[in-house]
Amino acid sequence: MEKPQIVVVPSPGFTHLVPILEFSKRLLHLLPHFHITCFIPSLGSPPSSSKAYLQTLPPTITSIFLPPVNLEQKTDPSVLALQIELSVNLSIPYIRQELQSLCSRAKVVALVVDVFANGALDCAKELNLLSYIYLPQSAMLLSMYFYSSKLDEILSSESRDPQEPIKIPGCVPVLRKDFPLPFQNPSGVGYKGFLERSKRFHIPDGIFMNTFLELESEAIRALHEHVKGKPGVYPVGPIIQMGSIDHENGVECLRWLDKQEPKSVLFVSFGSGGTLSQDQLNELAFGLELSGQKFLWVVRVPSFEVSSAYFGAEAKDPLQFLPQGFLERTKQQGLVVPYWAPQIQVLGHSATGGFLSHCGWNSVLESVVQGVPVIAWPLFAEQSLNAAILTDDLKVALRPKVNHSGLREREEISKVVRGLFQEKEGKEIRQRMELLKFAAANAIKEDGSSTRTLSELVASFRDF
Repeated sequence: MEKPQIVVVPSPGFTHLVPILEFSKRLLHLLPHFHITCFIPSLGSPPSSSKAYLQTLPPTITSIFLPPVNLEQKTDPSVLALQIELSVNLSIPYIRQELQSLCSRAKVVALVVDVFANGALDCAKELNLLSYIYLPQSAMLLSMYFYSSKLDEILSSESRDPQEPIKIPGCVPVLRKDFPLPFQNPSGVGYKGFLERSKRFHIPDGIFMNTFLELESEAIRALHEHVKGKPGVYPVGPIIQMGSIDHENGVECLRWLDKQEPKSVLFVSFGSGGTLSQDQLNELAFGLELSGQKFLWVVRVPSFEVSSAYFGAEAKDPLQFLPQGFLERTKQQGLVVPYWAPQIQVLGHSATGGFLSHCGWNSVLESVVQGVPVIAWPLFAEQSLNAAILTDDLKVALRPKVNHSGLREREEISKVVRGLFQEKEGKEIRQRMELLKFAAANAIKEDGSSTRTLSELVASFRDF
């Protein structure tokens, strides 16, 4: 017989593949005699970023790409979560087949699935395996799933003041406009998809969430009180990708940073999927220029679809969409790179003093781990909720105001950038982020809160 196995199933997309495999590394650290097999659903040939990342994995993690599925005319293309979820559901026959084959050769102990791969939980039940959801996001988002029926009542109430913040137990109150887009339309397919998904959270034996006690203590406490042990709720973060992936932009970015003063540079990046409109791209460019602050900006081709880069490959040069003369005027002030920068290394560089971010949860945790204060600029998914955690609860971020037409104007951007780097408020934010950095490092030490939580759970796996 082969080594005992844990099977993990991510969702399509680099931002869902990396978190579950970084979590897999954490599992193997505690279970060194185990092997992990990853079944990867796909929509076509895997992106180069995913292939490069998979080559960095230890030999104790094996990856199997499932046959690609076709999403055409099966779902609303504007609802990203449903697209991702459906791509996994269409792959379930392949998952079942691979799982049965593996079970015939080795002792498979547990199945761990990404939040959008929850349809695969049924395969674990059929084969009598332990099952877990890996939520690569916050305790606040998990709270929304567990309080979905109460939330639905609130959102459906016609007598409720729309300006009144919505309170989820243990979480910072949030305005309705800061809830993910599907929540703005309770009769839409995106919102109905959320309600359906929330029912699936009662199926597994446990839910791992990529957060830690010191980051979201009240939300985690409220969750434990609500679920009362089934499923188990386990904060196991911060789990971030620490290794580097070679890329031609990487060397250029780090060399440029080496020449800058400590904590003088604002890193500007909207993640692997986020895009701005042409108007907003222009305002950001002029705002950075106006601020006088040093910046390193990862630029993408503009689009009216904020998540347009999530699945698609881009062929155009994004630098040609910048305002005329911008690159020449700012060549002493900043560095602009197309599409990609080595985010982990940039945030960890001594010259980086701030992060203008879309507030995807991976980026939130990376900024916390490196102690870099944030300018919150959410675009889609649950990013506005994450921005609320950073600005209103933890108070480690500033958030530029949006005008009546939905734009962040150049003067506002400049003001917030200067505020983070030059004003008293920015200094206080930096101090609070330093404390969080210390707490994050402690959480994943051998005796830290997250390591203890995971160790206690997987102790029972060792008997296999």
